[in-house]
Parts: sequence; structure tokens; C-alpha cells
Amino acid sequence: MNFILPFPLKKFTHQVNIKQAILLMGSCFAEEIGAMLEERKFNALTNPHGILYNPISICNALTDYMQDKKHTQADIFLHDELWSSFSHHGKFASADANACLENINHHISQAHHQLKEANWLFITFGSAFAYMHDKQIVANCHKLPSSQFEKILISKQQITDDWQQQITVLKEFNPQLNILFTVSPVRYVRDGIIENNHSKGILLDAMHTLTEQNSNCFYFPAYEIVIDELRDYRFFKEDLVHPNHLAVNYVWQKFTDALCDEETKNFMADYEPILKSLQHRDLQEGTTASLKFKKQLEEKQAALLKKYPFVKLISTERPK
Repeated sequence: MNFILPFPLKKFTHQVNIKQAILLMGSCFAEEIGAMLEERKFNALTNPHGILYNPISICNALTDYMQDKKHTQADIFLHDELWSSFSHHGKFASADANACLENINHHISQAHHQLKEANWLFITFGSAFAYMHDKQIVANCHKLPSSQFEKILISKQQITDDWQQQITVLKEFNPQLNILFTVSPVRYVRDGIIENNHSKGILLDAMHTLTEQNSNCFYFPAYEIVIDELRDYRFFKEDLVHPNHLAVNYVWQKFTDALCDEETKNFMADYEPILKSLQHRDLQEGTTASLKFKKQLEEKQAALLKKYPFVKLISTERPK
């Protein structure tokens, strides 16, 4: 008797290699996958603008990266003693305007170089709902009064038109770039269950149109894996909308099976024991056992570097 609906995935014709550069953008699900990649020593940069949910704000952020835009004080505003940007997540907010701008511009510069060298751009759309302020779609409302915003549902046509234009520009900016689209499995219940499904449907429809029209664009079914294959609330956090650690690991396994080439899979298999050792909390630091453990870890890292000299490993210092 089967208790889940199997969801077999074919291997992608274009595959990810551990040597390649990756830029990830989008919702909090992009953060989860980005963290898994970075933890396993991929050359990955995640959400230089912070978490972004709607497709237009993600598209606009990409324009900033390609142009290596330098934000000025005209691009930020002061509210509740904090300087913020309507294009950025709240983590960039600061009581000091210069500090806010310095942080924003540093991350844009970093993203510019990553995007220029990247082989892969991973995009996770969260919601087709967005908010407009002064006739512009914003990435974040920063707790300003709701009366200042208009909530809209972005149409499939606007998403495909804006993104098709952006894909064309991206090809000129970086001809080697492949784009992997996903829809976040996080359900935005604050919009309403029916409204959330409507929103996800628009995103899915837009993505399939874009992947059909562009040979360098692909779709990974993270949404379908969580919503249709896992289904059960035991795979969600206590809020019942965010996939939990078990679900993220399941999607990660599907992701690596379908997208990663053999060299990359071999590296991850070799690195996994080292990763587990690095995550081990040393409660007996300074003891003979602790020093032996650290020496063995250093030897494992040295052997791994000899086999994969292109990988940058972190130190053997473990969390305390």
C-alpha cells in the first residue's frame, strides 16, 4: 500500500557542477536551498536584496545587479527612526542612512560580479500579490500604514512580458547563464487560501510559458513535491505553511538527484562526514579526545582538498 504519490524526476539536460557560480533570488524557500548549497561549499550567493516575494521586484533587483547600481539617499526613506528601501528586505534598515546605503551598495556590487560569472540563476517566486506605493510595485512595505499602499494581483501577462525582456538582457550580460525557476511551496494564508491558490496558479502558468520560450530556462517542481507528494502537515512547521527541515531535506535530495552532475554528487558524498564533524559541538575542548578529533578533521580536510583542490573549505573551528 502506498501512502504518498511518487513524483519521479528526470535528470536535467543541463546540470549543476560544484565548480560553477550560482546566484539565488526570491522567497524564503530560496534561502533554505541557498543555505544548503553554501553549507556544502558551492560558490553560491543568496538574496543580495534580502527575501523578495513577487516576480516584478525580483526582476527589478536583477536590473540593479546588471547595472551595478549605486543607491543614494534619494532611494531610501526614513520611518520610525530607520532608513529603509522599498526595493529591499527589512534587514537592510538602519538608523544611519550611510550605513544603510553602504550595506545595500556592497551587496549589489557583490551580486553584479556573481551574476557576471554565474552559470546558474535560481529564481523562486513566492506570490503574485504585490503592493504599490506611488504607482510603483515595492518589495517590502516596512510596516508603513496600509493606507499608503494598494494591493494588486500581478497578471501572468505582466510577469511573462517583464521576464521575457529581462531574460533577453541577461543573455547579453552573461551568455553562459542558465535560469532555474521554482515556485515556493510556502502558502501565503494571509492572502486567503483561495487567493493563495490563484496566485500560485498565475506564477506556475507564467513560469511554464517562460521555460517553453527560452532554451536556457528550466523549471524545478519544488512546489509540486511539497504540496502534491508530501501533502501531510507533518512536513510543515508549527505555522502549518512553511515546510519543515524534513521537507526541505526531501526537496534537496530531489534537487541534487535531478540537477547535480556525478562529480558534484561525489564531492558532496565525500564532504558529508566533514560537514557533520564541523557541526559537532565540542563540549570537551582542550582534552586529549578533543585534540585527536580536531587532528582527524584536519586530515580529512587535507585529503578532500587534494582530491578537490578547487573547493574552498572553512576552518576546523567548530561552533561552541
